[in-house]
Amino acid sequence: MNTGKVDVLLGLQWGDEGKGKVVDVLTPNYDVVARFQGGPNAGHTLEFEGQKYVLRSIPSGIFQGDKINIIGNGVVLAPDLFMEEVIALEKSGHELKSRLHISKKAHLIMPTHRILDHAQEKLKAENKVGTTGKGIGPAYTDKVSRNGLRVGDIFENFAEKYDLHKNRHMQMLKAMGWTDFNGFEDVERHWFEGIAYLREFVIVDAEHEINHLLHENKKVLCEGAQGTMLDVDFGSYPFVTSSNTICAGACTGLGIGPNKIGEVYGIMKAYCTRVGSGPFPTELFDETGVQIRQIGHEYGAVTGRERRCGWIDLVQLKYSIMIDGVTRLIMMKSDVLDSFDTIKACIAYKLADGSETTEFPYDIYDVTPIYKEFKGWETDMTKFTSEDQFPVPFKDYINFLEDYLETPIKIISIGPDREQTIIRK
Repeated sequence: MNTGKVDVLLGLQWGDEGKGKVVDVLTPNYDVVARFQGGPNAGHTLEFEGQKYVLRSIPSGIFQGDKINIIGNGVVLAPDLFMEEVIALEKSGHELKSRLHISKKAHLIMPTHRILDHAQEKLKAENKVGTTGKGIGPAYTDKVSRNGLRVGDIFENFAEKYDLHKNRHMQMLKAMGWTDFNGFEDVERHWFEGIAYLREFVIVDAEHEINHLLHENKKVLCEGAQGTMLDVDFGSYPFVTSSNTICAGACTGLGIGPNKIGEVYGIMKAYCTRVGSGPFPTELFDETGVQIRQIGHEYGAVTGRERRCGWIDLVQLKYSIMIDGVTRLIMMKSDVLDSFDTIKACIAYKLADGSETTEFPYDIYDVTPIYKEFKGWETDMTKFTSEDQFPVPFKDYINFLEDYLETPIKIISIGPDREQTIIRK
């Protein structure tokens, strides 16, 4: 039987590539938008009609009036933060309750997960991962250790289930010597308000729903959070997130077979950024890095933290494209480099033993990037409406990237607004 296909949209770097805007641009072509992993640590920013929105747990298709939006089983959900996000969106005129469906199998982030997050980071001291403190890691830890609370648990004997898990967490915190529970009762009260609010939504067996929709030939877009280099298996471990951010995560995070995957859109910036700790081969510590951060407004959408900035890393991108099976590339924030007279791209790594490689190695702490330099285009591209207007140096840069990465760049973003998007012929 012929069925619809699932297209997947992924970040190819260390997150913050601009996925929210791209989903918003692509959603008119789809009937369903689904989130398949991650939690409220991922902020997807969308700007249109003079308004700016930051989505944390809600799929970015929510602004397209007639789309079904699904929060899949691979997501971890914080009921209080979810409630705040929905209320803020509904105040701005976007009704969600009938269009947002939530998987019964999605795991809940408890208030004690957040305390565990802070306690574990404190114990790690200078080796800390640099988490957002939202309880994501401890929630996923409970999931894989078969101790998790799920959305489907909220309808029966929930208080008992909650207390059981809370008491276990309190024993763990006691063993860690943690004593700071200031304000916990207020947080817990607000969290239970979020649970009551969650019961008002359409709670579904999302794996059945999504496969029924595919049998009806509906087009589904899966939205990944974070980026490939934060994947728990293939990222720069241990400085990674707690879920599978790669294309395969769409299958396990929604309950769809690999034969249902259609196009895989890989999103990258024209340069590279990273938030938190961990290795970053092309990081710039000079004035150029500061310039990129300031021009690109490189501060976390959820945390406000400064992002570390560097040149584009093609060794890393080629690795991500391979792992994800990317069929089409989307390049974001090209306009941020509009004023630079020289652009650099890392085309190989020099290893500690003096050898060179174009394959992403197990350990990237001791690699030195080898750069190719390009003449900058030094042109304000933010008002362009067609690729025919691109200056020659920018076209040369695009052609080089496509040749090196062996993947076509189909969409180029030249500004934050929905309209500042060039879809290439």
